[in-house]
Amino acid sequence: MFYRRSLVPGGTFFFTVNLADRQGDLLTANIELLRATMRLIRQRHPFEIVAMVVLPDHLHAVWCLPEGDADHPKRWSLIKAGFSRGLPRTESIRASRLGKRERGIWQRRYWEHQIRDNGDLVRHVEYVHFNPVRHGYVKQAADWPYSLIHRFIREGRVAETWGVK
Repeated sequence: MFYRRSLVPGGTFFFTVNLADRQGDLLTANIELLRATMRLIRQRHPFEIVAMVVLPDHLHAVWCLPEGDADHPKRWSLIKAGFSRGLPRTESIRASRLGKRERGIWQRRYWEHQIRDNGDLVRHVEYVHFNPVRHGYVKQAADWPYSLIHRFIREGRVAETWGVK
């Protein structure tokens, strides 16, 4: 099946990427593997991570692609595959996934939204930062360790007390 994707060279995008098992904590339990995989893919296929948060079962990210490059699907495919290869094979795999050599770690699809303007960017970055509070993991955004809000705080772009429920 073909999915329509917004493929704008040099575009800025918001993504939501989910695990197949939405009850587990695979992402946060294996955060170093995820970080190493993303670093490797960024070296091979550069992009800027504007904002990102990793929760136990999904992640949100805002990326800016290089001028002339629109291939975020390739990057996500490589990230998902690299992360999956680094995990022990303990999951059950449906026949439909076996035929496609998929592990069954990730949901096949992901959500992307092309950022339209600066206001849209601000709203999505704030959504990313606030997501751990929204899900009830912490009372304040800065308390979540798997978020780039800490970079924003260090740079003075966001107060440490921002995002309190």
